[in-house]
Amino acid sequence: MKTTTIVAATVGTVVTGLIAYAVYFDHKRRTDPGFRKALKRESRRQARADKEEAEAHGAKQKEAIKAAVDGAKEEGFPTDVEEKEAYFMNEVAQGETLCQDGSDQVEAALCFYKALKVYPQPRDLISIYDKTVPKPVLDILAEMIATDPSISVGPFGAGPGSDSGAPGVE
Repeated sequence: MKTTTIVAATVGTVVTGLIAYAVYFDHKRRTDPGFRKALKRESRRQARADKEEAEAHGAKQKEAIKAAVDGAKEEGFPTDVEEKEAYFMNEVAQGETLCQDGSDQVEAALCFYKALKVYPQPRDLISIYDKTVPKPVLDILAEMIATDPSISVGPFGAGPGSDSGAPGVE
């Protein structure tokens, strides 16, 4: 016998076996209630594990965000107008660079947060961020703003002491 004939027969046998197993698995899946229950149970278990992992990741990210905001507060912010301008420009440029790299979204959001802290009109800057900053980074920035009560960016003048009734991030 030729080698090509033996190889062709072997490949044909393996493919036939795989097809037979697929047909058997499909038949068992469709007809055996115990097998279906086991598949559903495994699917639910996997979904639960994925959900727990996502919750753990979210909690870890919230801790990282809080730590980043606390670190920024400890560093302090410039008070002189010219220093504020330079600081603002530096932080925005660094944030844009980190957004383009896609390396660390929390660090990029922290840069935008620091720029927001020294900007005289935070609401105006937030509207600019809405148009220019990628959504995942913007979501992290919103969490950072929510953890810092000193930034008032509530909509339509709903700052501290306002009784407009509109919910605002403060």
